Formats: sequence, structure tokens, C-alpha cells
Amino acid sequence: MDKLKIFTGNSNPKLAKAICDYLNIPLGDALVSQFSEGETRVKINENVRGKDVFVIQSTCTPPNDMLMELLIMIDALKRASASRITAVIPYFGYARQDRKDQPRVPITAKLVANLLTVAGASRILTMDLHAGQIQGFFDIPVDHLFAINVFIDYLKKFATKNMVVVSPDVGSIKMARAYAKKLGAALAVIDKRRDSPDKTEVMHILGKVTGKDAVIVDDLIATGSSLIEAVQALKRAKCRSIRATISHGVLSGPAVQRIDECKDLKELVITDSIPLPPKKQHPRIKVLSIASLMGEAIKRIHNEESISCLFDDHRN
Repeated sequence: MDKLKIFTGNSNPKLAKAICDYLNIPLGDALVSQFSEGETRVKINENVRGKDVFVIQSTCTPPNDMLMELLIMIDALKRASASRITAVIPYFGYARQDRKDQPRVPITAKLVANLLTVAGASRILTMDLHAGQIQGFFDIPVDHLFAINVFIDYLKKFATKNMVVVSPDVGSIKMARAYAKKLGAALAVIDKRRDSPDKTEVMHILGKVTGKDAVIVDDLIATGSSLIEAVQALKRAKCRSIRATISHGVLSGPAVQRIDECKDLKELVITDSIPLPPKKQHPRIKVLSIASLMGEAIKRIHNEESISCLFDDHRN
């Protein structure tokens, strides 16, 4: 492990430190700040020549600053003669812009993939991409992990014979099916119509949810409008209790206020792929750590071992 080095930008230093604790190695010494006019400043303060380097950086709020930090750190490490540079991106921002769904719009997820490759990344390690096909945007290896086991270990404490796993839309059915299989629960799907990027209208529920303990599963929560619509639909269908497990807690805009006002949502469970600042903390928001999942993947990649055992996902 003496060839392994881990660095981080300013997006999620707490997670980076937890990963280093799992691996029992120190966090690399790097200066990542800004010049007076706002330009990103990076300096690697230790020798990385010939090292296997991992840069942990979620492209979360503010996404443009975090992305630039990651790109510039990769460039600095490449110019410092690191032998391999893996960009560890627990939350891959711009993932929702993965296709041309309207005229004259970009495919920004592909642009970000190109930027990371040109900057000098040798491979990508990420988790619960909004769209799995984003892996194909890269011309370098991509290891795509899933947080399902982190959530399952927590949800088993609440598992009942009346549990039902709910997909909030058609796109999350495979994920919901995997949760239902592991929990031995029923499966339901909410059919909805999206009126705008931030507003949805629930149509109807496919599956039996009356009198059941519902668990909504999804990969991302931004403003929370989709989640609240789903909770309200399930409550109208007379669910006994409603929880939600969502991998990436972006929680932008009025999300926390909406969760606070939605008393029918018993609990929202997210991971620490994105840090939860004090102003967004709430008694009904629970954060689970992915440090061991990411740490194990880093260790196996460094040792040139298979990480297929970590791909316990919803592909089947």
C-alpha cells in the first residue's frame, strides 16, 4: 500500500478522511483553494512520482467549482508523474443531462466525460449514476458501484411482511426490483407525467400498496418535488408508513422545507456521497456512510483485484 495515495478537493473531505481511515493510510497533502479573483489554485505538497493516485471529489454544489478542482488536480498529478490517476466521483454531477431530450440542448454528461479524460484521468470510480449508459461516454475504464447493500443493511431493521418497495417512476424499476428481491417485499411503480424539470404530476400507482409499509427508492433527490408527489400519492392510497432511500442527497432549493412540511414521510435515508451541511440537517433525514464501499473498491483496484463482488446491483 506504500504506492497508494489518496487526495481530495473541497467537495467532501469528511468522506475522503473516512475512506482513508478504512484503508489505514493518511490523506494526501494538497493545497486546493482559490486566488483572489476566483481562479482555482492547486498544489500537490508531496511526491507522487510513480504512485497509484486516487482523487476523491463529488461534483456537487457548487458543481462548476468542484469540477474545476477535480480537473486541475488531475492535471497537477499527471504533470507530477503519477503512474495512474483514478477520479473517484461518488456523485457524478451533470448526469441528468445525458441525452438530447429537446432541440438545441447539449449532452453535458458526455462533455464532462471528455474533460476528465483529456485532463489525464486513467479510470473513473463512481456510484449510482443517474443513467447507466453514461459509462459509455468514457473511453477509459469506469467502475460503477451501487449503494443498495448499504441501504439494505439499514432497511432490514424495519422489514415487515407488509413491506412494499416503490419505484417513483418507470426509470427506477430495475433498482426497485433489486431492493424488493433482497427484502422479500412486494413491488409497486408510480406512473407520473413530468410537466417541467422541477415539477411532476402523479398519475396512478401500479401495484398494491394499501395498508403496506412503503419504501421509495431512487438515485437522486434535488428539489424534492417528485418525492413529495410520490408520498402524497401513496398516502392517498392508504399506505401505513412511508420511507424513502435515495443515494444522492442534492437537496437543492426548497427540498428540506418540503421534507419538513411533509409529515407523512417517516424518514429520508441518503448516503454521504454529498456532504449534508448543518443548515440542511433534519431529524427525519438519516445519512449512511459509503466509506467502506468506496474504500474496498479503491483497495481492490490498487491491488489489481476483481471488484465484481461489489457490483451487487439491479442488472438482473
